[in-house]
Amino acid sequence: MQNDGDQTDEVLDAVGPRLRALRQAREHTLADVTAATGVSESTLSRLESGQRRATLELLLPLARVYDVPLDDLVGAPRTGDPRVHLKPIHRFGMTFVPLSRRPGGTQSYKMIIPARPDGVPPEPTPQTHEGFEWLYVLDGRLRLVLGEHDLVLPPGEAAEFDTLLPHWLGSADGGAVELLILFGKQGERAHVRASTRRS
Repeated sequence: MQNDGDQTDEVLDAVGPRLRALRQAREHTLADVTAATGVSESTLSRLESGQRRATLELLLPLARVYDVPLDDLVGAPRTGDPRVHLKPIHRFGMTFVPLSRRPGGTQSYKMIIPARPDGVPPEPTPQTHEGFEWLYVLDGRLRLVLGEHDLVLPPGEAAEFDTLLPHWLGSADGGAVELLILFGKQGERAHVRASTRRS
């Protein structure tokens, strides 16, 4: 039976070949990665060849450049359950379940607005922030206050907007609402591909 030290050595020994494979798959040179991370070419070369031990300070910028989770760089063992269990975030009385793990770029969430115990819809309190948002109502009736517009979206309806515009999301009738949200940084928008015509 292996002890923890042996397992750690095995994991770290596998990091170098994994980093080289990622770099080559993305057709980056060592110089390209150095320019993007600030890590010297000699350090990267020794890291890939196993002559240099991987550290968090070295792996974090590489994970960003290769656009992979840190777990993928170190080959963290998978659990028996293949599903990804992401921790829900509770804010403003609502629950946000992350659906993506990609650092940076567009983020996706399932948002759950709980039913109001008294059944009375709350008063809107519009907010603004940097970014662009796309949403799709799965269940319930969503009230979307967007600038001067006050809309009710039933299941199956979608909306997209610049979040610098004052906006507020809530239940239209006091019942629970579930929706999908894509959120991107300022200037990023969801690209919706039009359906192709039949020939």
